Amino acid sequence: MTAKPPHLSRRERQIMDALYRLQTATAAEIRATLPDPPSYSAVRAMLRILEEKGHVRHAQDGPRYVYAPIVARDRAKRSALKHLLHTFFEGSASQVVAALFEVSPELDDGELKRLKRLLDEAKKEGR
Repeated sequence: MTAKPPHLSRRERQIMDALYRLQTATAAEIRATLPDPPSYSAVRAMLRILEEKGHVRHAQDGPRYVYAPIVARDRAKRSALKHLLHTFFEGSASQVVAALFEVSPELDDGELKRLKRLLDEAKKEGR
């Protein structure tokens, strides 16, 4: 069993999202993508925390640190979804799905077929 990644704050998730989009970036490049960006030193501090938590690594490029994510995006998505599920939906997958239908009611036929297939597979596997 793999270790559960530590919980991320909203700002840490924003930084990770920027790193996933950029693949590698300096603190200044990450800061430029953030909504209502904190100071440069605050971004550096959060990157150091993310490194301590095992989410990012850095390499030195002259005087600059270049950061890259080390937690696979799929693993990070699963961890964030589990946190969301337990924090806002009492652990209920059906409540999550119902909420998704409320905020995104325009599902096309392909998406509906995929959802049905996933439900059928889960039912077969006894989940």
